[in-house]
Amino acid sequence: MLKKLKDMLGIEGVKIDVLLPETIDLKEGLLKGQILLNSQSDQIVQHIEIKLIEKYKRGRKESLLIDEYLLGSMTIDLDLQIIAGKEEVLNFQLPYNKMMSEMDRMEDDNPIKGLFVKLAKTVKGVQSDYRVEATATTKGTKLNPIIVKRIGE
Repeated sequence: MLKKLKDMLGIEGVKIDVLLPETIDLKEGLLKGQILLNSQSDQIVQHIEIKLIEKYKRGRKESLLIDEYLLGSMTIDLDLQIIAGKEEVLNFQLPYNKMMSEMDRMEDDNPIKGLFVKLAKTVKGVQSDYRVEATATTKGTKLNPIIVKRIGE
């Protein structure tokens, strides 16, 4: 009875982690990394969903606006048996499209305009944060393991 409850809630089940390179060029359009899976009991991972999300902030205090954009996502179908105590490593390549505003395009096109654009972004409080979310769907589990990793440019 207790084992069934633990399996259903994902306790002692599959743990997921994401390994990313130390430096990532987000203008590249392809995110490469690895997924690490391990478990304290034998489990079957049916698929893994990976997302790259941009959190875009602008403004200050009362005028602060925050938007989130899904830059890319993929699902890896597996039906992979995870043996207790053994770690599985999966490589992935996530293609994505970076959202660029008109100001971003001006900054990239002309180095002189780029200085003024950077100054304007600083004054307006513009900031982008990026994160990778990975979720493993495990057979017989209601609460699937998820990992969120923040990345920087």
